[in-house]
Formats: sequence, structure tokens, C-alpha cells
Amino acid sequence: MKQYLEIGKIVNVHGLRGDVKVVAWCDDPALLCELDTLFLGKAHRSIVITAARIHKGSVLMHIDGVNSPEDANALRGEILYIDRDMLVLDEDTYFIQDLIGLSVLDADTGKEYGKLTDVLQTGANDVYEVKDASGKSVLIPAILDVIVETDIVGGTMRIRPLEGLFDAD
Repeated sequence: MKQYLEIGKIVNVHGLRGDVKVVAWCDDPALLCELDTLFLGKAHRSIVITAARIHKGSVLMHIDGVNSPEDANALRGEILYIDRDMLVLDEDTYFIQDLIGLSVLDADTGKEYGKLTDVLQTGANDVYEVKDASGKSVLIPAILDVIVETDIVGGTMRIRPLEGLFDAD
């Protein structure tokens, strides 16, 4: 499991103080406004956030030591990360990055359906994209009736598919 998880990307400069505009890659951009420390780039350099607010669906933030538009522009395109230990998730809640790549198995027979390749957030419930070895994709709803067990450490997800979901070719 990755220790540092991607949480957003700096996409632009905002104003004359050196604020940056961040596109949040988390369920709720307000989460970025609650954090006072993030990690910048692949080197995961620790940065201090001195102010943050939501503006038109993005997050405007001021990073300590970034005090001009030129300083902020130098950060454009950088990825922001969070240390997974900074957040406590509810039971049966997972980071999307941890779900990607899980082997999806039948809970009763052990048959492997494929790998979980994407999580689509639809509003009512998430939908998992599962691709088999031939590249065929099937969408499965992330609901209690279908998802039996998620074992991040073991790299597997056990499901009981809805009738007709994995019909024979």
C-alpha cells in the first residue's frame, strides 16, 4: 500500500499573494481546507497550508513561503499528497487507490472475474469496473448485496454478483 496518496493537483495561480488553485481528487474538496500539512510532488516534500477555501469547485490555498505569483507559478502542475496516517476511515471505507488492482473473486466458488480497474462515483453508490484477462469490462455495484469482503492487504475482493452480471460468453 502506498503511504502517500494523491489528493489534488495545483493547476493555476490565484491573485497577487501567491495563492494556488487546486483541483481536488478526493470525495469532498472541503477536506483540503481542513488540512494544515500536505506533501508536494514525488519527493513528498512537506508543505504547510496557512489558508484554504473552496472557490467555484476548486480549492484556493496559500502555502507557507509561497508569497508571489511567480513562486506559485513554479508549482503549477505539481501533485499534492496526503499521508494515509493523517486520515481515519470508517469501517468498510477504503481509499480508491487501494481498491484499484484488487483481484475480484466469486465469494462462493473462488472463480476470478478479473481485476478492479476503476471506481465510478455515481452518487447513489459507487460502481466498480472489473476487467478480465481478455480486456472485457463489467460494472458491478458497490452495494452490500454484492460486495462480501474487501481484503486490501490480501489484494482481493470477494463478491456475489447479481444474476446475469457475468453471463457465459
